[in-house]
Amino acid sequence: MDTDPLHGRLALVTGGGRGIGAAIARRLAARGAKVVVTGRSQAELAEVAAAIDGVAVVADLADRAATDAMVATVRALGRVDVLVNNAGIAESAPLADTDDAMWDRIMELNATAPFRLTRAFVPAMVAAGWGRVITIASNAGLTGYGYTAAYCAAKHAAVGMTRALAVDLGRTGVTVNAVCPGWVATRMAEEAIARIAAKTGRDTASATAALTGMSPQRRLIEPAEVAHAVAMLCGHDARGIHGQTIVLDGGQVLK
Repeated sequence: MDTDPLHGRLALVTGGGRGIGAAIARRLAARGAKVVVTGRSQAELAEVAAAIDGVAVVADLADRAATDAMVATVRALGRVDVLVNNAGIAESAPLADTDDAMWDRIMELNATAPFRLTRAFVPAMVAAGWGRVITIASNAGLTGYGYTAAYCAAKHAAVGMTRALAVDLGRTGVTVNAVCPGWVATRMAEEAIARIAAKTGRDTASATAALTGMSPQRRLIEPAEVAHAVAMLCGHDARGIHGQTIVLDGGQVLK
């Protein structure tokens, strides 16, 4: 039986105010971790933190100075043992309409912020001989989708960082992995459905079917399923899972 290593450990979950991040925060807290949730919405973060006896720290990870201030605040609480890089954004546009500003926004939050946080917190994990870094990427980090050059590039970067750091940290007791969901039943999916409906004239049911139809299971992944994978990767018996991409998309065939 796996001995749960999270009791008394400190976990940081970015984008922890709703959706996948909130589900992860609840799951890690249930496993005994003290959880810090960070994001932009104070009200949402406060609600999650109150429910799990955690800590809410408001920060916009697209702002590097704000990110650095958040790092300092979290360090004052103790050594981060589990870092979950979950915060992210998704925008879609054809190549001609993907301007520098869109590219920079998506790369900053989906790739650069996870890198900077990993760089900030991993050295203390290495010194302690134990740690978990889990980045919520996407199956878009393993394949290509239309009108998402910036998003796919950023998620590929997150996966590439995971694989490279796994080599660097292989003998340290710190594992680094990426969880790569397909479409998850979150606000991001709701916004995508609304965009599909607006651009194609479909009704909501047809627009939803366009997303669920990508999966052989014909459904969206639930946030709790992603949280389950994250919690599993924190276990002692998962210490050999390192540098991997855990794909949760109902069996979608990636090309």
